[in-house]
Amino acid sequence: MNETACPLLALSLCFLVSLPFAAGGDRVTGRFFATRSEVIAQHGMACTSHPLATQIALDVLKAGGSAVDAAIAADAALGLMEPTGSGIGGDLFAIVWDAKTARLYALNASGRSPYGLTLDELRKRAKQAALSSNVAQASNASSSVAQVSNPSSVAQVSNPSSVAQVSNLCLVPDFGPLPVSVPGCVDGWFELHNRFGKLPMADILAPTIRYARDGFPVTELIAYYWAAGEKLKGYPGFAATFLPNGKAPAKGEVHRNPMLAATLAKIAAGGRDVFYKGELADAMDAFCRREDVGCFLRKRDFEEHASTWVDPVSTNYRGYDVWEIMPNTQGLAALQMLNILEGFDLKAMGHNSAAYLHTQLETKKLAYEDRARYYADPEFAKIPIEKLNSKDYAAERRKLINPKRAGRVFPAGDVAAADFESSFAIRHWIFPVWLPQTACSAKATPST
Repeated sequence: MNETACPLLALSLCFLVSLPFAAGGDRVTGRFFATRSEVIAQHGMACTSHPLATQIALDVLKAGGSAVDAAIAADAALGLMEPTGSGIGGDLFAIVWDAKTARLYALNASGRSPYGLTLDELRKRAKQAALSSNVAQASNASSSVAQVSNPSSVAQVSNPSSVAQVSNLCLVPDFGPLPVSVPGCVDGWFELHNRFGKLPMADILAPTIRYARDGFPVTELIAYYWAAGEKLKGYPGFAATFLPNGKAPAKGEVHRNPMLAATLAKIAAGGRDVFYKGELADAMDAFCRREDVGCFLRKRDFEEHASTWVDPVSTNYRGYDVWEIMPNTQGLAALQMLNILEGFDLKAMGHNSAAYLHTQLETKKLAYEDRARYYADPEFAKIPIEKLNSKDYAAERRKLINPKRAGRVFPAGDVAAADFESSFAIRHWIFPVWLPQTACSAKATPST
């Protein structure tokens, strides 16, 4: 065979073999836009964003644990291995299908605002933070958003060139003590475990305690986001915990968190009460009272915290029942979007086509306007859930979407049933951003 023909033949074969991959990376079958193949199992599976957390969940299932046991174990691991997302200082929301009772259970384990932070005090401090930040930003023309030297006075404003514009505007800062609410995650673990758990909580938390003490390798993506957190080094305790040697750990570096290991060990031994009523509650109360911390949480806030079992809300989308937790969470927004999108032929538009993306983006705008106006703490507001989740209301909102033009401004829907009490404003201000500790799931068959 001609010597020069061999390389050409090899190149041709490579080209022919590579053709099926052109549309979807290295996939030769399945959905062209998918980047991973399905996980197929007979007895159980776990899905998380971190391979070690998934492995921990699978080990719990193999040890005879329930799906909820596995989810708690993975959740604890993610709080350690992905601190950029959340942790035991955050909240928890869960929807659990119980095969024995053939019923969906929903748990809202979000924390409430501190007793000591009144609405007037919040507005005053938020305005001070906004004004301080605005002055600092105006002096730095090279950046549209700047950070001031005092971590408790960090805020973002829409126009850093004008101090006057924020004189009457109160924004809850992204960082600092003002947005902090009672952490509900730990109570959520024990509520779920009391109802659906099988293994002892000490066994469930043991893998994360071990990894926190002995260390775990930091993954590439988390290392990237972790480095962005170096700007928070001015907060008490942050650098000592998350910035060993003064900087964020790099990809592949083994990170240890002995303080978290000790905390989880106390929770494993003493239960939820050690966190909300005992030694850990005392430690958090003392920390929050420090002048350089300035947090409003006190032991009373921890002692009176309780999670709430609620009825999930649902809609039917093209024959599928989709379930979410009602406000104060944002799950209802997803249902509102589905109700609106049901009136469009998305398949005919083509996946990720201009029309497809435009329709979804406009739908989100409509739902988010309602979210900003009507979603609140149900203890302080009468939320028109039935109206917002109705197909008729979706049809009304759908008419506002122009298939040829993006909407610059959409009003919130006119929902006459809304009846907000004046105290609603307290919860609306305190809970603008959630720190959900829900980035994992586990499933065991034939029952939970």
